[in-house]
Formats: sequence, structure tokens, C-alpha cells
Amino acid sequence: MRLKPGAMRELHWHALAAEWAYVIEGRMRATVVMPNSQSEIAEFVPGDTWYFPRGHGHALQAMDQDCHFLLGFDNGHFSEFGTFSITDWIAGTPPEILTRNLGLPASAFAQFPKKEVYICPGKVPERAAERLRDTQLQPAQFSHKYRLDMQPPRVFPGGREFLVSSREFPIQTSLTSIRMDLQPGALREMHWHPNADEWQYYVRGRARIRVFGSHGRTRTEEFGPGQVAFIQQGYGHYVEQMGDEPTEILILFNSGEYQEISLANWLGGNPSSLLEDNFGIPKSMVEQLPKRETGILAKKA
Repeated sequence: MRLKPGAMRELHWHALAAEWAYVIEGRMRATVVMPNSQSEIAEFVPGDTWYFPRGHGHALQAMDQDCHFLLGFDNGHFSEFGTFSITDWIAGTPPEILTRNLGLPASAFAQFPKKEVYICPGKVPERAAERLRDTQLQPAQFSHKYRLDMQPPRVFPGGREFLVSSREFPIQTSLTSIRMDLQPGALREMHWHPNADEWQYYVRGRARIRVFGSHGRTRTEEFGPGQVAFIQQGYGHYVEQMGDEPTEILILFNSGEYQEISLANWLGGNPSSLLEDNFGIPKSMVEQLPKRETGILAKKA
């Protein structure tokens, strides 16, 4: 989604899914209201993520520059039919009910939008956040904001991963997010995820993925900026960086707990004699196999 300075994604909530986002460029302000009379206003800059649980009312507004952010949802059946906007609700409610509920005369609602506005222009917000109308609302118990790019990365010979699960970001109960940076020629080692599907968005650079689906089924695809890859839960795969420029990938898993089993760890977790029999190879060859995960391998010399 892209917003011009001051533009607002109006007050709304999602009944079918939690919302996750990663800010790619610009500066964004969000307000969110939770059950139990809690509220939060937060600003987001590139590298920040937000997570709004299912049903939490929120609004987004770009600040003094164009804003570009990637949205993700924890339900593959998500659609705008499960998104409830404030203007849509008010437009579909009889004026006499609105008068009783909101305290304005019935004639006042003739000035309100007649249908959902979805995104509307607005004034560029001041740098200092405006006070909430209800000063009795309690601050959020758990922040909806996490600085993904500030998370200490897992560093490997061929790249790095910034990983944030519900362990680091407690409110993010249904998703794990990763920003993976691959150096030219790098290989994200062969592995699978026992508990979650994997969704990838390519911010920059290119990579090739090969997925193993059992019974001799494999598929190879190449991806570049703006493209999305999906790997089903439990399917073995690897990611091979392509090209002379680094590759940046944003990844979501539909579980708040991150789980991974690498081929290297699997081999290291078995006796040598078992591998000798399974592969039909001598012990000297088995001893050359890796014993623990290597994460992202560097370009082959």
C-alpha cells in the first residue's frame, strides 16, 4: 500500500485476520484501540513492523512524505469483505440511531460520507502526536510496534536473518516475521518448517527456490522484486541467490512460534552407521557430511 503525505487509511478493523506490516519507505502514524479500554499511538519508519490482532480497531496516516508499506494477514481467506470501515458502518445506520448513539442531531449526518471512503486525503500530522480525545484510556499493555531491523540478526557466511516471533514481540501471536539478506551467490540451506507455511515477498534482488513435495515431486521457480513465493508447511526447500546484487526478502510464517529443521541438523542427529546403510556409502564419506545447520552458505569459491 502507498499513501501520499497526510493521506489516511480510515478507521477500520478486520474480523477475519490479524494485520502485519513492514514499512519500506516514508513515515507512518497509526492509532489502535483494543478491548479493555486500551489505546496506542505509534510512529513507524523504514524497518519497523506493526501487528494488529484480529478485531482491533485502527487507522493509518502518512506523515510528511510518501509512505510505502507491505501488508500481510494471518488468514489466507482474508478479503475486504472481512474489513469493517467506520464510514461504511455509519452510512448504513439510520440517522435516528446515530443521533442516540453519537449525540449529534439527525441533520448533521447529511454531511458524513454516503459510502466507505477507504483512503481519504488529510492534513499532514504534526510531529508531536495529538492527545487522545478520551484521556482516561489506558496505554497499551503490549506494544503493537516492533523494530524488525533493530533485532540482532542471525549472521551466517552468506547473509543474515532478522527474526521476530511471539517470543520477541508478544502481541504477534499468530505470525513470525523475518527479513533475510542474501549476498551474491549465497544459498539458504535445505530445510523445512514443521509447523507453518512460508510466504515470501521480494523487496530487491533475485533468487531461485526449489521445493520438494515428496514422491519425486519438485518444482523450481525464480523470483524478483515485487513477486511473492509460497511454500507449504512441511515441504523441503532451499533458496539460491541469483545475480550480482544482494537480495532482500521479507518472510512471514503463520505461527507465532518459529520452527525449522535443516538437512544438516537432521544428518548430525543420527549415528554414522545409520547413514552408511541409508545411503549405501562408506563411513569416510559420511564423516564429510555437515553435522549442524549452516543457515546461509557463502558463494562457492
